[in-house]
Amino acid sequence: MTKDEKALRDHGVSLPEATEDLPWSERALKVRGKVFALLHRVEDGLSVTVKLPQSGHAVVLLPHVKPSGDGLGRAGWVSARFPAGERLPTPTLRAWLDESYRAVAPKAMVKQRDGVTAPVRPKARSRRSPR
Repeated sequence: MTKDEKALRDHGVSLPEATEDLPWSERALKVRGKVFALLHRVEDGLSVTVKLPQSGHAVVLLPHVKPSGDGLGRAGWVSARFPAGERLPTPTLRAWLDESYRAVAPKAMVKQRDGVTAPVRPKARSRRSPR
C-alpha cells in the first residue's frame, strides 16, 4: 500500500462508525455494513469507486473517471483509475470519500458528525377550555 493509499484508507476509516472489509481482494469502506467506497489495487495502479450523487455528473468529465459498471453508474457511483507511479489527488479523493459517506450513512449520523442537532420543540399547550 502506497503512502497516498494509506492516507485515503485512514481518512475513510476515521469517519463515524466506518469500518474496513476486504472482500473480493478489494478494500471496502463501510458504514453500518453499507459500502461507501472501494479501493482496489490493480496491476497498473489504483481503482477508487465511490457514490457521488452531487458531484458525480461533473466528476465523470475528469480523466481516468467513468460511471461505475453493472448499473451502479445510474445510482451515482463512479470509478476512477490512477496509473501506478502517478501521485494521487489525495485532497480531491478525500472529498469524494466524504460525499460518498454522506450519501450512504444514515442521515442522523451525518447530522451528528456535522454537529447539527434537532431543534427543541416547545411542549404543546393543553387545549382544554377553562372551567
